[in-house]
Amino acid sequence: MSDARPTDSQPIDTRPADARTDRLHGRAAVVRVAIVLATFAVVGAIAGVVWEWVWTPPVGIVFQGEWILEPSGPDYDFSGTGWYVVIALGAGLLTAAVLGWVLVAGELTTLASAVVGSVLAGWLMFTVGHTLGPPDPRPLAAAMDDLERLPSDLRVAGDDPEQSAYSLAGSAFLAFPLGTVLGLSLVWFTTNGRRVRKVESTSAG
Repeated sequence: MSDARPTDSQPIDTRPADARTDRLHGRAAVVRVAIVLATFAVVGAIAGVVWEWVWTPPVGIVFQGEWILEPSGPDYDFSGTGWYVVIALGAGLLTAAVLGWVLVAGELTTLASAVVGSVLAGWLMFTVGHTLGPPDPRPLAAAMDDLERLPSDLRVAGDDPEQSAYSLAGSAFLAFPLGTVLGLSLVWFTTNGRRVRKVESTSAG
């Protein structure tokens, strides 16, 4: 009868252990992506509420069925657009900094999901703020008398004054992604030693 026990010269099959490790790493990546996306979604919605809260709607008048902003000028653009940029940039930076500090491993996964999450957050911020603000006065003006006053809706200024939809073509909408990249870069470059020690201790455990 032959001895079937493995000897020093016989390699041990480690494929089951490697498969389990790969599954654990895959699950960890999925959880990390879910945490990042959910966090940015919540922050984006809250930022939309804050955007509408700090904004003061400019008032226009109706003339011959059209709504005319009075007075018109760059102050109107800053009122909505400026606050959007300030809030989105700050929210993206702080959110990314916290996530970059907490999620010490899987930087590429975190970066990719954070960029996607920041776009989602920017869209949610715009949608929530625009929805909470006054309705678009342009359709309402057609049924109103001349010189009646209507507040503006909350929007981000673009090339087309009639366009209020979210679009990455507008430079203001890049504020959330830009703040996110800055936040992650700041944390990763200033806490590299902590992250290395944390990953090493996790691998050892």
